[in-house]
Amino acid sequence: MAEVRIQGLLKRFGSVVAVDHIDLTVADGEFLTLLGPSGCGKSTTLAAVAGLDRPDGGSIRVGDTVFYDGATGAYLPPERRNCGLVFQSYALWPHMTVAENCAYPLKLRRIRGAERQARVDEALALVEMQPYAGRYPHQLSGGQQQRVALARTLVYRPTILLLDEPLSNLDAKLRERARTWLAQITKKVGLTTIYVTHDQIEALALSDRIAVMREGRIAQLDQPRVIYEQPADPFVADFIGSSNFIKGTAEGVTGDALRIRLDGGRTVELGLRPGIQSGQRVTVAIRPERIAVLSQGETAPADGSVLEATIVERSYLGSRWMYHLEIGPTLLRVETARELPLGAVQLHVPPGAALVFAGDEAPVE
Repeated sequence: MAEVRIQGLLKRFGSVVAVDHIDLTVADGEFLTLLGPSGCGKSTTLAAVAGLDRPDGGSIRVGDTVFYDGATGAYLPPERRNCGLVFQSYALWPHMTVAENCAYPLKLRRIRGAERQARVDEALALVEMQPYAGRYPHQLSGGQQQRVALARTLVYRPTILLLDEPLSNLDAKLRERARTWLAQITKKVGLTTIYVTHDQIEALALSDRIAVMREGRIAQLDQPRVIYEQPADPFVADFIGSSNFIKGTAEGVTGDALRIRLDGGRTVELGLRPGIQSGQRVTVAIRPERIAVLSQGETAPADGSVLEATIVERSYLGSRWMYHLEIGPTLLRVETARELPLGAVQLHVPPGAALVFAGDEAPVE
């Protein structure tokens, strides 16, 4: 295991800056996810660590080994980095059995005999694929093939593990199960891991920390719960989970609450946000699941704000309902287990349910 230190990493493709001078340290044994939309630079960052793309500046160090240093011109070829790399494509040799696929990296490293067999057995046992050692890839399910691809990587004992959307080819149910075994395996092995995905659920479920990327930069780096509950800006609030965005103007502080007049004339009182001043334009972000829907005649809690709204559309999602409601010119989404008819309702917004950001530029829906 080893610590990964990335400093000032820069990568261009022609006039396009794919990775824009990012700094990132992945602790020894940590599972860190690079999360973001397509084109944000996450896979390019991973490729630079693996040596598949040569950066245009900055440095990459793993433990005491310099992978790349733009200042000195140092560049370690990918075959000498001892990185374990797993792609979304399983890339298994179709003419080799499971055991032969796992043994192939050891064959290239001239590891023979009993040691080779012991390592193959160990890797297959780790991913619970020993009973399938004699099968060929076409005889396996997608999830089983992905386990073999991971075992083939772990068999040669890499210094760090790099995973580029390894679960994206699996169906929803299989992906959920795969997240569970992948989390168990990485914790058991204890390898420093960098994981790339655009799937927020994967990132939240697997990671020690998440680096949310946008346009080649890191928008926020923190633990999953902090990123979900305390997003740094509207982009992060919208990308991790989902949020309603309402524009308005801060009017002042009442006790320990910030009073905001929403566009359309309604007023809400929300938790204080450092740096927000009276008269400033703001964007209010509220998670759909944090809003309570009250039917007509139902008493609202004493704290927070109550807004009159109209349910204009509803969708049944199995364990919950998704409602679309109108509040003046604003359309909100609310998730709740309650079944309610279309028509007039009240919404209760607890004091700590919303985040307030300076400015009125919300993400495009």
